Amino acid sequence: MSIEQQTESTQKPKLNFRFLLSGAWIAGFIFCIIFAIITVFLGEWQMDRRMEKLDEINKIVDNYDIEPVPYDEAGHLFENFEEQHKWTPVIVQGEYLEEDTLVARNRPRAGEPGFEVLVPFLTESGDHILVDRGWLPIGEDATAPDTVPAPPEGQARIIVRVVPGEQTINRNAPDGQVASIHLPTVSEQLDYEIAEEAYGLMAGESPQMDVVPQQMPEPQRDEGPHLSYSMQWFTFGLMSFVVWGWLAYQKAVRNREDEMYGEREEDGYISAHRIERVKPVKRRRGQMTDEEIEDAMLNS
Repeated sequence: MSIEQQTESTQKPKLNFRFLLSGAWIAGFIFCIIFAIITVFLGEWQMDRRMEKLDEINKIVDNYDIEPVPYDEAGHLFENFEEQHKWTPVIVQGEYLEEDTLVARNRPRAGEPGFEVLVPFLTESGDHILVDRGWLPIGEDATAPDTVPAPPEGQARIIVRVVPGEQTINRNAPDGQVASIHLPTVSEQLDYEIAEEAYGLMAGESPQMDVVPQQMPEPQRDEGPHLSYSMQWFTFGLMSFVVWGWLAYQKAVRNREDEMYGEREEDGYISAHRIERVKPVKRRRGQMTDEEIEDAMLNS
Protein backbone atom coordinates (compact mmCIF):
# COMPACT_ATOMS: atom_id res chain seq x y z
CA MET A 1 0.00 0.00 0.00
CA SER A 2 1.42 3.42 -0.98
CA ILE A 3 1.81 6.29 1.43
CA GLU A 4 -1.01 8.11 -0.37
CA GLN A 5 -3.41 5.16 0.10
CA GLN A 6 -2.43 4.84 3.75
CA THR A 7 -3.10 8.51 4.33
CA GLU A 8 -6.45 8.22 2.55
CA SER A 9 -7.54 5.22 4.65
CA THR A 10 -6.57 6.90 7.92
CA GLN A 11 -8.48 10.03 7.01
CA LYS A 12 -11.66 8.20 5.83
CA PRO A 13 -14.64 9.84 7.59
CA LYS A 14 -17.17 7.83 9.57
CA LEU A 15 -20.52 6.81 8.13
CA ASN A 16 -23.22 9.41 8.67
CA PHE A 17 -26.80 8.18 9.17
CA ARG A 18 -28.45 11.52 9.83
CA PHE A 19 -30.40 11.11 6.59
CA LEU A 20 -32.54 8.47 8.37
CA LEU A 21 -34.38 11.36 10.04
CA SER A 22 -35.76 12.45 6.67
CA GLY A 23 -39.41 11.85 5.84
CA ALA A 24 -38.80 9.19 3.19
CA TRP A 25 -36.67 6.99 5.43
CA ILE A 26 -39.02 7.37 8.41
CA ALA A 27 -41.94 6.40 6.16
CA GLY A 28 -39.98 3.36 4.99
CA PHE A 29 -39.37 2.26 8.56
CA ILE A 30 -43.05 2.70 9.43
CA PHE A 31 -43.93 0.57 6.39
CA CYS A 32 -41.58 -2.16 7.70
CA ILE A 33 -43.36 -2.08 11.08
CA ILE A 34 -46.81 -2.37 9.48
CA PHE A 35 -45.64 -5.14 7.15
CA ALA A 36 -44.09 -7.02 10.09
CA ILE A 37 -47.35 -6.81 12.07
CA ILE A 38 -49.26 -8.23 9.10
CA THR A 39 -46.78 -11.08 8.64
CA VAL A 40 -46.89 -11.93 12.35
CA PHE A 41 -50.69 -12.07 12.16
CA LEU A 42 -50.54 -14.36 9.11
CA GLY A 43 -47.87 -16.52 10.76
CA GLU A 44 -50.00 -16.91 13.90
CA TRP A 45 -53.01 -17.76 11.72
CA GLN A 46 -51.04 -20.58 10.08
CA MET A 47 -49.91 -21.80 13.51
CA ASP A 48 -53.54 -21.88 14.68
CA ARG A 49 -54.49 -23.95 11.63
CA ARG A 50 -51.63 -26.33 12.38
CA MET A 51 -52.81 -26.74 15.98
CA GLU A 52 -56.32 -27.56 14.71
CA LYS A 53 -54.83 -30.20 12.42
CA LEU A 54 -52.75 -31.67 15.24
CA ASP A 55 -55.81 -31.77 17.48
CA GLU A 56 -57.75 -33.65 14.79
CA ILE A 57 -54.84 -36.07 14.29
CA ASN A 58 -54.73 -36.75 18.03
CA LYS A 59 -58.43 -37.65 17.98
CA ILE A 60 -57.83 -40.09 15.13
CA VAL A 61 -54.88 -41.67 16.94
CA ASP A 62 -56.76 -41.93 20.24
CA ASN A 63 -60.14 -43.16 18.98
CA TYR A 64 -60.16 -44.52 15.43
CA ASP A 65 -58.71 -47.99 16.06
CA ILE A 66 -59.85 -48.69 19.62
CA GLU A 67 -62.14 -51.57 20.53
CA PRO A 68 -65.79 -50.76 19.68
CA VAL A 69 -67.82 -49.46 22.60
CA PRO A 70 -71.36 -50.80 23.25
CA TYR A 71 -74.21 -48.43 22.42
CA ASP A 72 -75.36 -48.51 26.04
CA GLU A 73 -72.10 -46.77 27.02
CA ALA A 74 -71.63 -44.41 24.07
CA GLY A 75 -75.14 -43.84 22.73
CA HIS A 76 -75.30 -40.45 24.43
CA LEU A 77 -72.67 -39.14 21.99
CA PHE A 78 -75.28 -39.02 19.20
CA GLU A 79 -77.44 -36.59 21.19
CA ASN A 80 -74.73 -34.85 23.24
CA PHE A 81 -71.65 -35.02 21.08
CA GLU A 82 -68.26 -34.53 22.73
CA GLU A 83 -65.47 -33.45 20.38
CA GLN A 84 -62.78 -35.46 22.17
CA HIS A 85 -64.72 -38.68 21.36
CA LYS A 86 -64.90 -38.09 17.60
CA TRP A 87 -64.23 -41.28 15.54
CA THR A 88 -65.10 -43.55 18.48
CA PRO A 89 -66.41 -46.89 17.12
CA VAL A 90 -69.76 -47.93 18.63
CA ILE A 91 -71.57 -51.29 18.41
CA VAL A 92 -75.29 -50.85 17.75
CA GLN A 93 -78.05 -53.51 17.63
CA GLY A 94 -81.31 -52.86 15.81
CA GLU A 95 -82.65 -52.58 12.29
CA TYR A 96 -82.34 -50.32 9.27
CA LEU A 97 -85.33 -48.29 8.10
CA GLU A 98 -84.64 -48.82 4.39
CA GLU A 99 -87.77 -47.06 3.17
CA ASP A 100 -86.40 -43.76 4.52
CA THR A 101 -83.04 -43.97 2.74
CA LEU A 102 -81.59 -40.64 1.59
CA VAL A 103 -78.50 -39.70 -0.40
CA ALA A 104 -76.24 -36.70 0.22
CA ARG A 105 -75.34 -35.05 -3.08
CA ASN A 106 -72.10 -33.38 -4.28
CA ARG A 107 -69.70 -35.80 -2.57
CA PRO A 108 -66.56 -35.97 -4.73
CA ARG A 109 -64.05 -38.74 -4.10
CA ALA A 110 -60.70 -39.13 -5.88
CA GLY A 111 -61.83 -36.48 -8.35
CA GLU A 112 -65.08 -38.29 -9.22
CA PRO A 113 -68.49 -36.87 -8.23
CA GLY A 114 -70.87 -39.03 -6.25
CA PHE A 115 -73.27 -39.47 -3.33
CA GLU A 116 -73.24 -40.79 0.22
CA VAL A 117 -75.97 -43.21 1.31
CA LEU A 118 -77.78 -42.23 4.52
CA VAL A 119 -80.07 -44.75 6.21
CA PRO A 120 -81.89 -44.22 9.54
CA PHE A 121 -81.30 -46.98 12.10
CA LEU A 122 -83.68 -47.95 14.92
CA THR A 123 -81.72 -49.17 17.94
CA GLU A 124 -82.94 -51.81 20.40
CA SER A 125 -83.46 -49.05 22.96
CA GLY A 126 -85.85 -47.24 20.59
CA ASP A 127 -83.50 -44.44 19.50
CA HIS A 128 -83.15 -43.32 15.90
CA ILE A 129 -79.67 -42.54 14.57
CA LEU A 130 -78.48 -41.80 11.06
CA VAL A 131 -75.94 -44.15 9.48
CA ASP A 132 -73.73 -43.24 6.52
CA ARG A 133 -73.30 -46.59 4.74
CA GLY A 134 -70.75 -45.33 2.20
CA TRP A 135 -70.18 -43.72 -1.18
CA LEU A 136 -71.68 -44.29 -4.65
CA PRO A 137 -70.70 -42.75 -8.01
CA ILE A 138 -73.19 -40.70 -10.01
CA GLY A 139 -75.54 -42.51 -12.37
CA GLU A 140 -76.02 -42.11 -16.09
CA ASP A 141 -78.25 -39.04 -15.74
CA ALA A 142 -75.84 -37.46 -13.17
CA THR A 143 -78.70 -36.59 -10.81
CA ALA A 144 -78.68 -39.74 -8.66
CA PRO A 145 -76.91 -43.09 -8.31
CA ASP A 146 -77.99 -45.80 -10.72
CA THR A 147 -78.86 -48.11 -7.79
CA VAL A 148 -78.59 -47.89 -4.03
CA PRO A 149 -77.52 -51.18 -2.40
CA ALA A 150 -80.05 -52.38 0.16
CA PRO A 151 -79.05 -52.75 3.82
CA PRO A 152 -79.64 -56.01 5.76
CA GLU A 153 -83.29 -56.78 6.49
CA GLY A 154 -84.51 -57.28 10.01
CA GLN A 155 -82.18 -57.32 12.98
CA ALA A 156 -78.62 -56.24 12.30
CA ARG A 157 -75.46 -55.59 14.28
CA ILE A 158 -73.45 -52.65 13.02
CA ILE A 159 -70.27 -50.85 14.02
CA VAL A 160 -70.21 -47.12 13.31
CA ARG A 161 -67.76 -44.33 14.10
CA VAL A 162 -69.29 -41.26 15.70
CA VAL A 163 -68.82 -37.97 13.80
CA PRO A 164 -70.57 -34.62 14.24
CA GLY A 165 -73.29 -33.47 11.87
CA GLU A 166 -72.46 -30.94 9.16
CA GLN A 167 -73.48 -27.32 8.84
CA THR A 168 -76.39 -26.42 6.61
CA ILE A 169 -75.53 -24.86 3.24
CA ASN A 170 -79.07 -23.56 2.58
CA ARG A 171 -79.49 -25.34 -0.74
CA ASN A 172 -82.47 -27.24 -2.01
CA ALA A 173 -82.18 -30.86 -3.13
CA PRO A 174 -84.45 -33.21 -5.08
CA ASP A 175 -86.76 -35.59 -3.23
CA GLY A 176 -84.83 -38.32 -1.47
CA GLN A 177 -81.66 -36.23 -1.35
CA VAL A 178 -80.03 -33.71 0.99
CA ALA A 179 -77.47 -31.00 0.19
CA SER A 180 -75.50 -31.66 3.39
CA ILE A 181 -75.65 -34.04 6.34
CA HIS A 182 -77.32 -31.41 8.50
CA LEU A 183 -79.13 -33.62 10.97
CA PRO A 184 -82.00 -31.23 11.87
CA THR A 185 -82.75 -30.89 8.13
CA VAL A 186 -82.69 -34.69 7.74
CA SER A 187 -85.02 -35.04 10.71
CA GLU A 188 -87.49 -32.64 9.07
CA GLN A 189 -87.78 -34.99 6.07
CA LEU A 190 -88.70 -37.98 8.26
CA ASP A 191 -91.84 -38.79 10.25
CA TYR A 192 -89.80 -39.23 13.42
CA GLU A 193 -86.93 -37.53 15.21
CA ILE A 194 -83.35 -38.69 14.93
CA ALA A 195 -80.28 -37.79 16.98
CA GLU A 196 -79.34 -34.31 15.78
CA GLU A 197 -75.75 -33.80 16.97
CA ALA A 198 -73.88 -36.78 15.53
CA TYR A 199 -74.29 -39.67 13.10
CA GLY A 200 -72.40 -42.89 12.42
CA LEU A 201 -69.94 -43.69 9.62
CA MET A 202 -70.22 -47.35 8.67
CA ALA A 203 -67.27 -49.48 9.84
CA GLY A 204 -68.93 -52.92 9.61
CA GLU A 205 -72.31 -54.64 9.65
CA SER A 206 -73.68 -58.13 10.18
CA PRO A 207 -75.16 -59.83 8.27
CA GLN A 208 -72.79 -58.77 5.50
CA MET A 209 -74.46 -57.89 2.20
CA ASP A 210 -73.01 -58.98 -1.14
CA VAL A 211 -73.26 -55.48 -2.61
CA VAL A 212 -72.52 -52.48 -0.41
CA PRO A 213 -71.52 -48.85 -1.01
CA GLN A 214 -67.80 -48.07 -1.00
CA GLN A 215 -66.58 -47.52 2.55
CA MET A 216 -65.39 -44.06 3.49
CA PRO A 217 -61.56 -43.76 3.53
CA GLU A 218 -59.64 -43.42 6.77
CA PRO A 219 -59.07 -39.75 7.65
CA GLN A 220 -55.63 -38.41 6.82
CA ARG A 221 -53.07 -37.93 9.57
CA ASP A 222 -51.06 -35.25 7.79
CA GLU A 223 -50.69 -31.87 9.49
CA GLY A 224 -50.04 -30.15 6.16
CA PRO A 225 -47.60 -27.34 5.32
CA HIS A 226 -48.87 -24.88 7.94
CA LEU A 227 -45.66 -24.90 10.01
CA SER A 228 -43.46 -24.04 7.01
CA TYR A 229 -45.93 -21.36 5.88
CA SER A 230 -45.85 -19.84 9.35
CA MET A 231 -42.05 -19.72 9.40
CA GLN A 232 -42.05 -18.12 5.96
CA TRP A 233 -44.35 -15.32 7.12
CA PHE A 234 -42.21 -14.62 10.19
CA THR A 235 -39.11 -14.57 7.97
CA PHE A 236 -40.73 -12.11 5.55
CA GLY A 237 -41.46 -9.74 8.44
CA LEU A 238 -37.85 -9.89 9.65
CA MET A 239 -36.42 -9.49 6.16
CA SER A 240 -38.24 -6.17 5.68
CA PHE A 241 -36.08 -4.64 8.44
CA VAL A 242 -32.94 -6.30 7.04
CA VAL A 243 -33.57 -4.83 3.59
CA TRP A 244 -34.31 -1.39 5.06
CA GLY A 245 -31.07 -1.50 7.07
CA TRP A 246 -29.03 -2.69 4.08
CA LEU A 247 -30.36 0.13 1.90
CA ALA A 248 -29.56 2.63 4.66
CA TYR A 249 -25.98 1.32 4.92
CA GLN A 250 -25.48 1.52 1.15
CA LYS A 251 -26.81 5.07 1.18
CA ALA A 252 -24.37 6.06 3.96
CA VAL A 253 -21.45 4.49 2.08
CA ARG A 254 -22.30 6.40 -1.11
CA ASN A 255 -22.62 9.65 0.81
CA ARG A 256 -19.18 9.13 2.38
CA GLU A 257 -17.60 8.38 -1.00
CA ASP A 258 -19.13 11.50 -2.52
CA GLU A 259 -17.78 13.54 0.40
CA MET A 260 -14.30 12.02 0.08
CA TYR A 261 -14.07 12.67 -3.66
CA GLY A 262 -15.19 16.22 -3.13
CA GLU A 263 -12.42 16.82 -0.55
CA ARG A 264 -9.77 15.26 -2.81
CA GLU A 265 -10.63 17.54 -5.69
CA GLU A 266 -10.52 20.58 -3.43
CA ASP A 267 -7.04 19.51 -2.16
CA GLY A 268 -5.67 19.16 -5.70
CA TYR A 269 -5.90 15.37 -6.09
CA ILE A 270 -6.75 13.92 -9.47
CA SER A 271 -10.19 12.26 -9.51
CA ALA A 272 -10.24 8.68 -10.70
CA HIS A 273 -12.67 9.47 -13.47
CA ARG A 274 -10.94 12.73 -14.45
CA ILE A 275 -7.39 11.47 -15.15
CA GLU A 276 -6.10 13.20 -18.27
CA ARG A 277 -4.22 11.33 -20.94
CA VAL A 278 -0.50 12.23 -21.08
CA LYS A 279 1.16 12.37 -24.47
CA PRO A 280 4.10 9.97 -24.83
CA VAL A 281 7.55 11.58 -24.74
CA LYS A 282 10.27 10.44 -27.12
CA ARG A 283 13.62 9.71 -25.53
CA ARG A 284 16.52 11.70 -26.85
CA ARG A 285 20.11 11.97 -25.77
CA GLY A 286 20.36 14.06 -22.66
CA GLN A 287 16.60 13.88 -21.89
CA MET A 288 14.97 12.31 -18.80
CA THR A 289 14.56 8.55 -18.43
CA ASP A 290 11.17 6.82 -18.30
CA GLU A 291 11.40 6.58 -14.52
CA GLU A 292 12.09 10.28 -14.25
CA ILE A 293 9.18 11.09 -16.52
CA GLU A 294 6.84 8.90 -14.41
CA ASP A 295 8.01 10.54 -11.20
CA ALA A 296 7.44 13.97 -12.70
CA MET A 297 3.92 12.99 -13.73
CA LEU A 298 3.11 11.71 -10.25
CA ASN A 299 4.50 14.83 -8.60
CA SER A 300 2.41 17.03 -10.86
